[in-house]
Amino acid sequence: MDYLATFVTSMGTLYIVPTPVGNMEDMTLRAIRILKEADLVLAEDTRTSGILLKHFDIQNHLMSHHKFNEHGTASGIVERLKAGQTVALISDAGTPGISDPGFFLAREAARAGITVQTLPGATACIPAIVSSGLPCDRFCFEGFLPQKKGRQTHLQSLVDETRTMIFYESPYRLLKTLGQFAEIFGQDRQVSVAREISKLHEESVRGSLTEVITHFQETEPRGEIVIVLAGKNTKKKIT
Repeated sequence: MDYLATFVTSMGTLYIVPTPVGNMEDMTLRAIRILKEADLVLAEDTRTSGILLKHFDIQNHLMSHHKFNEHGTASGIVERLKAGQTVALISDAGTPGISDPGFFLAREAARAGITVQTLPGATACIPAIVSSGLPCDRFCFEGFLPQKKGRQTHLQSLVDETRTMIFYESPYRLLKTLGQFAEIFGQDRQVSVAREISKLHEESVRGSLTEVITHFQETEPRGEIVIVLAGKNTKKKIT
């Protein structure tokens, strides 16, 4: 029993560290400290994260960890953690694991008995739904929809969903997605499209799907997009 306790306490910790989705002031003091103190910082894109670390005068070793290599690098990182190293994982923006790399490594670390701590911090979905004017006491997060295979089937499975739904989308596919929503959920379904959250040109466009589609037909959508869609039987307008 004493050997087991010594083994557990000698292992390192995997920190999941949120980074700003826009404004650099959204970075927490604890996140800065962890990134300075960690033995290794894993980054989705070392170029993007290098700018962040430089901004906060964080001088640490960056290692690439993204969806294309995470299955190959995870085992080595787990071994580092077992050896007592502290590892911090960041993505390009927001909280790792939420439509970003993070889940696989966190799962493998947890399976190995390693402590996984996720810092509270920036993510795009929560500000979007709270600002939407739609019910946020219960909601479901759908992230990015499949681009092709399984897209229609997935949307059809949500037809009777009564909770508010949250989707991430590219500005280049926004109108196509809103058009599909109108076909499947009805043109009068209430929606809020948030873009550039926490950035200089942040805005939320609210209304029926027809109204919001018309807006973005006249105004080219730009920036990072979060779609907040009312659930079935949500009658109240948000305009």
